[in-house]
Amino acid sequence: MRFEELEYCAPPQSYPPTNGSCSPISSTTTTPGDNMMAAQSKLLFQLNKYYNERVQSRKGATTKTVREVCKVVQDVLKEVEVQEPRFISSLSEVNGRFEGLEVLSPTEFEVVLYLNQMGVFNFVDDGTVPGCAVLKLSDGRKRSMSLWVEFITASGYLSARKIRSRFQTLVAQAVDKCAYRDCVKMVADTTEVKLRIRDRFVVQITTAFRCAGIWPRSAAHWPIPHIPWPNPNLVAEVKTEGFDLLSKESIYMKDKQSSAEGDAWVLSFNQAENKLLRGGSRKRCLSILKTLRDRHLDIPGQPVCNYNLKTLLLYECEKHPRELEWDETCIGDRINGILLQLISCLQNRRCPHYFLPHLDLFKGKSPSAMDTAAKQVWRILRELLTNSRSLEKL
Repeated sequence: MRFEELEYCAPPQSYPPTNGSCSPISSTTTTPGDNMMAAQSKLLFQLNKYYNERVQSRKGATTKTVREVCKVVQDVLKEVEVQEPRFISSLSEVNGRFEGLEVLSPTEFEVVLYLNQMGVFNFVDDGTVPGCAVLKLSDGRKRSMSLWVEFITASGYLSARKIRSRFQTLVAQAVDKCAYRDCVKMVADTTEVKLRIRDRFVVQITTAFRCAGIWPRSAAHWPIPHIPWPNPNLVAEVKTEGFDLLSKESIYMKDKQSSAEGDAWVLSFNQAENKLLRGGSRKRCLSILKTLRDRHLDIPGQPVCNYNLKTLLLYECEKHPRELEWDETCIGDRINGILLQLISCLQNRRCPHYFLPHLDLFKGKSPSAMDTAAKQVWRILRELLTNSRSLEKL
């Protein structure tokens, strides 16, 4: 199911009709064109002010936290590598950014640890578990040639669960030995590898394989025919970028009892998605949405996360394929469009993954938390549509 198939049920309150800008239609004698230009100019000023103050403040605080968190994680991974040289830390700082780290929220992070030597395995994407794939020995005789021989099942699959279990044991031992042992501890009661740092931050460390130059069958429908975005060159670049296979729990695995599903790896298109968001004001738009989310949608149960916003922004790019529609003067319209999409998804209890639309990003979320979030998003949207100075309060 694509996003376009979801219905939007308007909340009981109605908001004034707009004239194509983000400001209500004026009843004065000036022409509609004048009103639109004035409203857009005012909105652009407010958005730039919001970006320079609220968004940059969030980015500054996040950068400081990331440095603090990465210092601890790097020390733990250094200890892991001493115990088991196959788990080599790939967390490194490049041009002021830590490659392999994803900010999930102001207090939650994920570090992807890339593993070597996937070569003797075939990538099998048969749809048994939505959003997942398996790695199978290309030839049984090559079992002993694999760097990960003890994690290969009798059926010839490289088990994501077994690798994760071994890695979890190594990290637990490293935490006790590392220089920061007084301020870091393992999060209990989970099969994931999670660290709690200074009782404030949670970092999930996920082992993964990089799959560059290939594209999964489950995403073969992309790009959608007859939609001009992204252009063919960008499509080729994204498909060459490929995807990651992550050793982590999937909500779709919870319904499966057989061990084969536990051996599966979760597909991640994070780097491909980042490539698609280059150009225009797409990243600026996402930064504003993330800031609004942190300030107003940090709701118990976490119904709305940064990844939901990133996904809806990609759908908005398809709806508005021309580059001029992503000029900074249009950011207000794009943000309103994404917030409308978000309300629709929350009300319909479904948010389709961009590359794998059969995958529901809201699966497992509490209906009451989604209702609360829908009302809150509607409040934000109504403010943006009816109050030209709303961003001063948001």
